[in-house]
This record gives sequence, structure tokens and C-alpha cells, in this order.
Amino acid sequence: MRSSHIKRFAAAVCAAAAALSSMSACSFGGNVETAGKESSDEPKKLSVVTTIFPQYDFTKQLAGNLADVTMLIGPGEEAHTYEPTPQDIIKIQNADIFIYAGGESESWVNGILGSFDSSGMEIIDMMTLCDTVEEEIVEGMEGYDSEHDENDYEGNEEDNSPKETTDPDEAEFDEHVWTSVDNAQIISQAISDALCKVDEDNSAVYRENCEKYLSELSSLKKEIAQTVNGGVRKTIVFGDRFPARYFTDEFGLDYYAAFAGCAEQSEPSAGTVAFLIDKVNQEDIPVVFYIELSNGKVADTIAESTNAKTMCFNSCHNISMEQYLNGVTYVELMRQNCEALKEALY
Repeated sequence: MRSSHIKRFAAAVCAAAAALSSMSACSFGGNVETAGKESSDEPKKLSVVTTIFPQYDFTKQLAGNLADVTMLIGPGEEAHTYEPTPQDIIKIQNADIFIYAGGESESWVNGILGSFDSSGMEIIDMMTLCDTVEEEIVEGMEGYDSEHDENDYEGNEEDNSPKETTDPDEAEFDEHVWTSVDNAQIISQAISDALCKVDEDNSAVYRENCEKYLSELSSLKKEIAQTVNGGVRKTIVFGDRFPARYFTDEFGLDYYAAFAGCAEQSEPSAGTVAFLIDKVNQEDIPVVFYIELSNGKVADTIAESTNAKTMCFNSCHNISMEQYLNGVTYVELMRQNCEALKEALY
């Protein structure tokens, strides 16, 4: 964890106790509780705290009205720069189940879990449930060939063959495991098991909901596979960060992108943009993707220099406030991706 994060985390922990008495119970989960107004004869609902949207939605599908589900990182917020507030820490401490994605962007979780006794809590780290892969720097991607510069794509006759420059000691595992539908099923099953363990009285409901949801995910995977298999090409282009590695691996797609994973950079070099423009023109690719909550500027630049149009690909890392208020689901977002692929691959 970066030193600045450690200092802020320590301050948050110290402030958490002071915030306990004044903490608002309203959170991103669609549940607003008012202290002192809960009927004494109503059973207390489970408290499930999640960090980001995928596990929040999985839990909502599995638990229904039997649990209060909180999403710490609010709609429209940038997950990679999030830092917990004292109120967030208290929510985690009071949870029956805590579910987080894992990885570098959620390195703050270890400090919080180490600050209190979490032995009575069910904790799910999604990355530990799935087979993970390292972030990959592919041809043309920012960081692939540091020796290319703007002139390399403007008639320069120097040797422009790609030169891999990634330091293997600095490789990071891709955190976006939920973009694989298979992994979504694995994670959902783990959440169902945790719900059954914590709330045995309602275990039959959780198991039934899980069976239905896993079937829905299976249908989703078939729809996407049929779309991919029917395409005339198997290559997609992202004029943006690339959080869809597990998705492309699962469905046998090739890809080019401006950045790996969810890189901190937002402006690629002219060489990277020129490479992607050339690739779109050479392979007559009709769609350039950008990811949700992105400004889409790089994708727009590529589209303006080609015959392609831009479309959103939902990584499901987070959603907009409008989507949240409309109750959008993981399955709905992935079906939107399926429709976008019909234009990108056909």
C-alpha cells in the first residue's frame, strides 16, 4: 500500500469510532434504515457490504429482500482512486458478509481487516476464487514498445518492429475476473454459500435463487458465444483502457487496446493512437470500443480517422447514477455487450 494511502487509512481508522454515533444508515444498496423505527418483531436482515457493482448485483440477485446490501463505491465514482471513509470502515466492521474484488486497487482492504477482529464475518475475495491472469501488453498498446515515437508512423524508415519492454517483476494480475461469465458463476456460488452459512434459516431460499441465477448466467454465456461464433472477424479494438481480458479469453476473441487493464494513464502516445487507427483501417473494423464512465476521447479520435463508430463496452466495474436508479443488472449490461459485439464482429 502506498505511504499516502497508509496515512489516510490510519486517519480514517482513528476517526471511525468518532463517526459511529453520527453515521448515516443510508447507503448505495437501495435500503434506508431509520434508527429506532425498526419493528421489534421483524427479524434483522443480513448486512452484506460490497466494494463494487458486480458482487453487489450478484448478492442482490441471490438474497433478494432478505439482506441489506451496500455498495461502498457509489455510482459514477472512480473505483481505482477510492479510499474508505470512517463511515465505510464502520459499515465493514458491522457486516455479516464482506465481499471485495481484490487486487492492487483494493489493497486498502487488508489494512481495514487487520484493524479489527473479523473472525465472525464471512469474507469473500473474488480474485482468490478464480484463475487469474497477468495484465498483458499486446502489440501497439501503450508501454509495448517504448522506442516508437510519433515519427515512427509518419514515413520513418527505421526498424519499427515491436520490442517488448515490460518488466516481468512489475507484472500485475488483472483484477476484472467478473467479466468472465464462468467466473461470475463461481463468485455467485461462493456468495450463496456464505449467505447459507450466516443465515441457515433461509438457506433453501438462497440455494433456489442461486440455481435460477446460475441458469440465467449459463443462458447469457450461450448468447454471447453464439454471437462471437457467428461473426466474420474475431478481433475487437478498444480506444481506451482494457478491462475485458477474462471476457476475450473466455470467448476466443483477439484484441487491441490503448492501455492494459485499468491503467492510470488516460492519454496514449501518438504512436499508440496511430497504430490503432492503422489496425482499424487494415482490418476494416467497424466499431471502436470505450468503457463505461470514460470520456471516450481516444475512441473518438480513432473513429474520426476511420470508417468505424464508437460504442460502449460495459466492464461492469461500476455504473452511472441513472443506471443505478433504474436497477440495471450485470446480466443486462452483458447483454448490451452482446448486442454491441454483433456490430463489431459482423
